[in-house]
Amino acid sequence: MNPTGGATTEPTAEARRARVVLVDDHRMFRAGVQAEIGRTEETGVEVVGEAGDVDQAVSVIKAARPDVVLLDVHLPGGGGVEVLRRSTELMSAVQDPVRFLALSVSDAAEDVIGVIRGGARGYVTKTITGTDLVDAIFRVADGDAVFSPRLAGFVLDAFASSEAPPVDEDMDRLTQREREVLRLIARGYAYKEVGKELFISVKTVESHVSAVLRKLQLSNRHELTRWATARRLV
Repeated sequence: MNPTGGATTEPTAEARRARVVLVDDHRMFRAGVQAEIGRTEETGVEVVGEAGDVDQAVSVIKAARPDVVLLDVHLPGGGGVEVLRRSTELMSAVQDPVRFLALSVSDAAEDVIGVIRGGARGYVTKTITGTDLVDAIFRVADGDAVFSPRLAGFVLDAFASSEAPPVDEDMDRLTQREREVLRLIARGYAYKEVGKELFISVKTVESHVSAVLRKLQLSNRHELTRWATARRLV
């Protein structure tokens, strides 16, 4: 009851709506997210499109003009940063800009800072609950910045001064796919497991690992793991 004796009116899902596009290269993950948050009458979230790679993402986002894009960091075709780069016009629109919220398994500082510099309004990991994800979507739609607690520290550290953090020239030598392979190898994945995770053959994994070792001037995966750990990539 409110102070005047009438019934208190609580906000309902019907009072809030957010149109969302899901961008992730794992179809089963997209299906799971949609099942968790896409019950529009309960959550207020309407999933209006999906994409599994950069080109699909840019096309769907331009066609659907959602309120929020849930964006994975690692995607075929250039990654989440490339989606952001190619969506700059939509992000800067005076009326109804499209907001981006990174939703990724990665909690590496490099990934967090990269997509925030690219224009994303927040970054949460895939361990987030459905309820918290819905809340994050509405906050980003309203223009707020949203981060998982640990990840917020990366952003604060990176932007604490007017000077940008030094560029990691070693990392810049690696392609997006080589970085993905590097992280998984450094986390202890076997070549077969890396291939399954990234949907590539074991032979292709071996080729990427050889390229990474050569570019970074390392001798074996033990040295690679130490290198990645020192840069907080694992």
